[in-house]
Amino acid sequence: MKKFVFIIAIAAIGIYLAGCGKKESDLSALQEPTSMEALTAQTAVSTVPAAEVSPVVTYAAAPESKLEQLPPSGPFKPSAMDIQTALKNANYYLGSIDGKIGPKTKKAIEAFQKDNGLAVDGKVGPKTWQVLGKYLATAAVVQQ
Repeated sequence: MKKFVFIIAIAAIGIYLAGCGKKESDLSALQEPTSMEALTAQTAVSTVPAAEVSPVVTYAAAPESKLEQLPPSGPFKPSAMDIQTALKNANYYLGSIDGKIGPKTKKAIEAFQKDNGLAVDGKVGPKTWQVLGKYLATAAVVQQ
């Protein structure tokens, strides 16, 4: 039994040393960057005649157009700036858009919730934002 275990151990070490592990020369080849000259020399050895090689076609980038930003997938939590902007567009918030949910913003949220038949808690949850978020999108269209 001891001979059998010894033979298996020797065989495993032999297989490992024979090539299962990465060799140092393989690792150094992976770490060296390939230059354009080396790539050109490699492609020049190709068996395809130069006349049969199709030219490389590059396309200019399309001009950037203003696209409407889509909301992220999954649960979305609007920022304080988004909430204040939407409330201002809905004519519920008259203060400055400073990104801080203070007493004026809370009162505007509560008034919006009351007028739209939502639970009045002064917080913008998913149901409130579903209705209020439409006013933020309206502002994006008007500002273009």
